Amino acid sequence: MNKTTFYFWMGVIALISVFTGEIVTFMMLFLILVTLKEINQILMKFYDDWKDKN
Repeated sequence: MNKTTFYFWMGVIALISVFTGEIVTFMMLFLILVTLKEINQILMKFYDDWKDKN
């Protein structure tokens, strides 16, 4: 997921949370998405290192 897509979905979730009054849910979803993005980047680095060795 690139930055543009990430910020687009965060904007969509933010708009929905403002209309429904679920600001805490927005913060939790933001934390989950940021964590998953970091995990994905780390796994891609491991994969690239492994691919370069073989």
